[in-house]
Amino acid sequence: MAKASHYYYDQLNKEQQKAYYAMKTGLLNLQDSFAVPMVSKKELSDIYFMLRMDCPEIFYSVTFSYRYYADSTAVEMIPKYLFSKDKIREHRQAMESRVKKLTRQAANLNEKEKELFIHDFIAENVKYDKLKKEYSHEIIGALGNGTAVCEGIAKAVKILCDELNIWCIIALSEANPDKGIKYRHAWNVVRIDGQYYHLDATFDNTLSRNNLIRYDYVNLSDKQIFRDHEPVIWKVPVCSDSDHFYYKEKKISWTTMDTVQSRTKQAVKKGKILLFHWRGGYLTREVLKELLEIFDKEAQARDKRAYVSVNWPQAVLQVRFEDGIGQEQVEMEEANEGEKE
Repeated sequence: MAKASHYYYDQLNKEQQKAYYAMKTGLLNLQDSFAVPMVSKKELSDIYFMLRMDCPEIFYSVTFSYRYYADSTAVEMIPKYLFSKDKIREHRQAMESRVKKLTRQAANLNEKEKELFIHDFIAENVKYDKLKKEYSHEIIGALGNGTAVCEGIAKAVKILCDELNIWCIIALSEANPDKGIKYRHAWNVVRIDGQYYHLDATFDNTLSRNNLIRYDYVNLSDKQIFRDHEPVIWKVPVCSDSDHFYYKEKKISWTTMDTVQSRTKQAVKKGKILLFHWRGGYLTREVLKELLEIFDKEAQARDKRAYVSVNWPQAVLQVRFEDGIGQEQVEMEEANEGEKE
């Protein structure tokens, strides 16, 4: 296992760590109830959540109740299990086999290739669960049923990274009702080639369609990710490197209108989708207008129409060209649609 497996445990004080360990032991042993050293109600809830972020293999308990006596030094924790104990053992075995079988295909890849293998698996095999069923918050949703919400996806990414020995943790941000964000959001922080990066497979999952996988949220710095993510609830490592995000590494992060024009011309001629990141200063309305004029001009030259999707916060544009003259169609993409519902 990678060394990140107990990241949140390491953030806790000694008493909290004892509570964490008691919870872990009780849940792994499928106990109906177990004693946990006395901590506050909020600490109990936070530690339970942190444990399940550190250990996504504990996918079968999502809530708990507890009781205690006034003079007691411990609380009795009573977990709620999603399945019967026999079913949990069955599912555990199935999940272990699934993780091993999946990761075997990537065992000989380098760190970056392993990360992309996991990212692409999520994009191709997991649908965002708009109904938000209980198991969709866990690896059994993503890896067993092919449906999950952000938490289940982030946990799936982590357990696959753990198996492939990539340092990986789950980051969690608070909801922000003022912005229409009704739910907490979870994604991952990974360590690739010694540097920490943000990786949000859920946001890319919601942008990927028509057999085109998006990489808008692969290996971003703090500055990049927090353009459209809320601040984290619990501290994560600083991600300062903004030179190795996916589009820059693949040389589809462009800084001049001339480059955009020549690449647009090629895409229209070959009938291919144009996908790129704009790095020539801020993507302002004026800059976008200039880009749209280029798409429109090159499309019309070949009797095509441009259909443009814009991920504004991350300055990523996707353009497809189809037969028919007319004004280009522009759609502003919402990568976090699930958390806004």
